[in-house]
Amino acid sequence: MAAGEPGDLDGYCFRFLPQKTFECLSAPETASRLRQWSMLGRVAAQAFGFDQTFQAHRKDDFLLAFFKDPNVIPNLKLLSDSSGQWITLGAEVKKIEATNVPCTQLSMSFFNRLYDEDIVRANGHIIKCLDSFCDSFPISDELRKVLLVEDSEKYEVFSQPDREEFLFCLFKHLCLGGALCQYEDVLHPYLETTKLLYKDLVSVRKNPQTKKIQITSSVFKVMAYDSNGVCYPSTKSHEQTFSYFIVDPIKRHVHVLYHCYGVGEMS
Repeated sequence: MAAGEPGDLDGYCFRFLPQKTFECLSAPETASRLRQWSMLGRVAAQAFGFDQTFQAHRKDDFLLAFFKDPNVIPNLKLLSDSSGQWITLGAEVKKIEATNVPCTQLSMSFFNRLYDEDIVRANGHIIKCLDSFCDSFPISDELRKVLLVEDSEKYEVFSQPDREEFLFCLFKHLCLGGALCQYEDVLHPYLETTKLLYKDLVSVRKNPQTKKIQITSSVFKVMAYDSNGVCYPSTKSHEQTFSYFIVDPIKRHVHVLYHCYGVGEMS
C-alpha cells in the first residue's frame, strides 16, 4: 500500500472538535451527581474528527496515528499525576494497547435483573448488606457486591459477556466513583446518568433493510505508552482510571471518555 492511501498509517488526519459538547456532563443535575460521586473535575469527554475510512481490524494503526497527530497532541486532555491539573499529551507515544469493548445494548432493560434478583427493591432502594471491603472499595450494599465480589451468590446475575458490555462498564464506573465517593441509596441516579452518557457517546442508525435500530460505534479501552511506560490515561493504574474511544465510522468522529481516579471537586 502506497503511503497516503486510505487506511495507511500516515493517511489518517485528525482534527479537534471543540464545538462538540457532551450535554450529559455539562447538565447541572449530572454535575451535582458527579460531585457526590467524587468524579467532578476528573472526568472529561472530547470529540475529534478523522478523514479516512475506519477499519476496525486496523484499530491499532488508527489509534497510534491518533496519538501522534499534531492536532491531537495539544488538545487531548489528561490529569497530571503530580499537579492534579489538566494537561495535554506531552510525551511521544511509542505504542498503544486497545481492548475491544462490546457495544450491543440498546435498552436500559438490561438492568431489570437487579430488581428481579433482590439487589434493588421495587421502590428503587438498593438493599444494604454487612460492611466489608473489596480491593479499596467499601461494600455496604448488594449492588456493589454484584459489581465487585466474584464469590458472592449474586455475582452470576451478570454473565462475563454482560460485564464486558460498554453499557455495563459505564454503569459500574459511575457506581464505584472516585476516592471520596458518597454512594446512592437508590438506583435511579446511576441508571439515569449511565443512560445519558451512553446516548451522548454512542451512535445509532436505523438499518435500511430491517428498519431496526443498530449501534454503529466501535468502542475501545485505550492505554498509551511512551519510552518510560504507560503515559495515558495515567502513569498510575487503577480500575477507575480509564479512557474509552468511541469511534463512529459513518460520521468519522472519535469520542474520548476519560476519567482519572482521585478526589473530585467538592464545592
